Amino acid sequence: MIFKPYYLACLSHASYLVADEGTRSAVVVDPQRDVAQYLEEAARLGVQIRHVVLTHLHADFVAGHLELAEATGAQIHVGAEARAEYPHVAARDGDRIELGSVRLTFLETPGHTPESVCVLVHDLAKDPRDPVAVLTGDTLFLGDVGRPDLMASVGVTATELASQLYDSLHDKLLRLPDSTVVWPAHGAGSLCGKSLSSEASSPLGVQRRTNYALAPMSKADFVRLVTADQPEVPSYFAFDADLNRRRRATLGASLARALAPLPIEAVLRLRDEGATLLDARGAAQFASAHLAGSLNVGLGGKYATWAGTLVDRHRPIVICADPGREEEAALRLGRIGFDHVAGTLADLHGVLVSRPELVARTRRTSPVDLLRRQAQGTAPVVVDVRGPGEWARGHVAGSVNLPLPRLRDLLGRIPRDREVVVHCETGYRSSLATSLLAQEGFQNVSDLVGGWVAYESARAPAFPEA
Repeated sequence: MIFKPYYLACLSHASYLVADEGTRSAVVVDPQRDVAQYLEEAARLGVQIRHVVLTHLHADFVAGHLELAEATGAQIHVGAEARAEYPHVAARDGDRIELGSVRLTFLETPGHTPESVCVLVHDLAKDPRDPVAVLTGDTLFLGDVGRPDLMASVGVTATELASQLYDSLHDKLLRLPDSTVVWPAHGAGSLCGKSLSSEASSPLGVQRRTNYALAPMSKADFVRLVTADQPEVPSYFAFDADLNRRRRATLGASLARALAPLPIEAVLRLRDEGATLLDARGAAQFASAHLAGSLNVGLGGKYATWAGTLVDRHRPIVICADPGREEEAALRLGRIGFDHVAGTLADLHGVLVSRPELVARTRRTSPVDLLRRQAQGTAPVVVDVRGPGEWARGHVAGSVNLPLPRLRDLLGRIPRDREVVVHCETGYRSSLATSLLAQEGFQNVSDLVGGWVAYESARAPAFPEA
């Protein structure tokens, strides 16, 4: 057996290639949308990708099943309850993919979503009876289980799915041998669960002992536990889950349009017609000079997740990026199905120099300056755009917590007649937030350099009373 895991850190996403050395046949499970790495790996190994499996209709990214099928002729397998539009094999309990001495067996494991499946991996040459691994998708993570609250938009309640998840875990997965290695579809940082481990894999026996959701408890207690305190659901999740069900254009067609260089006149026309100018540079660069009206979502962080959360997917996007990074910016949008990029601004730096009348800047405040003003009693309004859990662990005295995913809906809580300082944990989200407030007409807004981490460091011992 050949087993190759892949990990895409920006989406906390894991995918897998499983192949048989004898038949030279391969399966790819939960591929990302840009599929070149799987094709290159298959060519290097001398295997043919004959099957592609989706463990469920992913909500946080658009999978590469159609791209792989187009490139290789592979057969797509997805849980029977998916009712996908494209040609596929509807996977049911006990269905198999036989590769020779390697066998994949499907388990229907609803709970995270109704169509979720897990895939048992058998290396028949080593053990003809027990699986060596199980690819659990978003059903079972390391340290957690898949959240059951993502399907409200299609009429399935979190309580109903949590009940099904309990049954899937206890009636199917927890009956596997302790030695079975769990390989999930996501790791730490994913919003598909609330406390995922950063480990790549773990024996099921370890999870049985350490995973809070697998501790002995009643179904009612489990339902209460896994439906509580889940992170905010990004607005694009329902869109992506639906897109993974449908026929759609492949990534190559999307990128061909997205990478078209646009002159500044065309960009301004698109902006005036309602397009989003998406500046993908870092916070310091953006603050020093950017096209007025731009939204700053830097490539240095969870770019796709935050763009998907805050960028209107019904309006065209124009990418503003450093030279050579335009393709990365467009590709990472394509991974979440944001195929409505109209092009990229040609020569961003040249425009910022030659057209000063188009340029805006963001004020930045140092933690020391904010602490000094607090000590003097002249502090501005401090807006903390972190999540409620982060805020509860420590925050600037007197600050107001307006989590970034809901910031547009909470603008009425920010005074327009006072100076405002915005911060997050380290400065990534606050740059996005200040650019959003500028779009909404706020005039007197500053970004706190380094965020809460820098503020805490500066506060002690120089300003212990703050």
